[in-house]
Amino acid sequence: MNELWWWILAGCAAAYGIKMLGFLVPEKLLENEKMTRAAGALTIGLLASLTTVNAVASGGSVEFDARIGALVAAGIALLLRAPFLVVVIAGAAAAALLRLLGWG
Repeated sequence: MNELWWWILAGCAAAYGIKMLGFLVPEKLLENEKMTRAAGALTIGLLASLTTVNAVASGGSVEFDARIGALVAAGIALLLRAPFLVVVIAGAAAAALLRLLGWG
């Protein structure tokens, strides 16, 4: 078996093990207000960083293309409190229009 597959299996086992450790956390700790706020802040931070990396990274370099326009359009739709499906369609339409115009 290729060495890469062993690393993939090890990563899967580690992720599963960490997930199972979550069941050992006392319920009293999970109901704590500070823990709830910290978990919410971490989730928002991780989502924002993933969105940013996916919007501007291409391989090992930073590129500004139609994905930035899609992100801006989706952000505007979110500010206008549009439903999630409308946000996705606005982002996709902005990216398609910008690519049609030759930007990205």
